[in-house]
Amino acid sequence: MPLSPPKCARTPAHLRQITVEGFRRDDGLLELEACLRDTKAVDYPLASGVRRAGDPVHEMRVRITIDEAFNIVDAEACSDRVPYAGECDTIGPAYGRLVGLNLIRGFRRNVGEMFADVRGCSHVTELLMSLPTAAVQTFATYRRDNEDSVEKPFQLDKCHALESSRETVRRYYPKWYRKPLGEE
Repeated sequence: MPLSPPKCARTPAHLRQITVEGFRRDDGLLELEACLRDTKAVDYPLASGVRRAGDPVHEMRVRITIDEAFNIVDAEACSDRVPYAGECDTIGPAYGRLVGLNLIRGFRRNVGEMFADVRGCSHVTELLMSLPTAAVQTFATYRRDNEDSVEKPFQLDKCHALESSRETVRRYYPKWYRKPLGEE
């Protein structure tokens, strides 16, 4: 079901685009490349000068390389368009500290702690929050989502529709279905 129509007329002001692309490398590792881009629908006066309508105010990029266990083995960040050139665009190397983190075990919490406030760029840090689910979707490209295995499929109990006690799991993953608490 789509959103309801707007309640009154609107004028575009700001557009934030976040894209994440997943790649399988020839060495078996996966890479995610992500970009956050902010543009304004009008000329935008900044302390550093006017940014013309449609020109990016922010354009940040991140590339991470992960193994099959979702461990980050390489990381790179850069800021191509920033409001304060010579300052905003110098934080990229700090994101090399992502190496060693796991994308699906505490990633968002760890990133929030590591790069909070002046220890990182709020835009790059926000962009990173899109990576865990994009990584799962990239891996899912190469796995059947209901393949029979000894271990519970990784996507179960990770979202509302795939909670072990839901009808979706009973129907598509019967081996892993558990009756809701209180039912016999």
